[in-house]
Amino acid sequence: MVRRRVVVHGVVQGVWFRASARREAEAHGVAGWVRNRPDGTVEAVFEGSPDAVERLVAWCARGPRGAAVVRVEAGAEPPAGLRAFTVR
Repeated sequence: MVRRRVVVHGVVQGVWFRASARREAEAHGVAGWVRNRPDGTVEAVFEGSPDAVERLVAWCARGPRGAAVVRVEAGAEPPAGLRAFTVR
């Protein structure tokens, strides 16, 4: 089990990024959360198997149709035992 926190920069709000991230996470069995930040970025936490979490981090670099991702910051954190994925 691993945990990664990502911050996605670019045109990432108003393009269904959070809902799409939730669908991707649920499809890969990843728990965590995603939220819009006041500065226009999207922040997410992913917990799950290393392969599944890395798929989600890679997905963030593309995002959904309509997104224009410029940069993704990703860092490791200790897992917290999350069991579901939520949109905040």
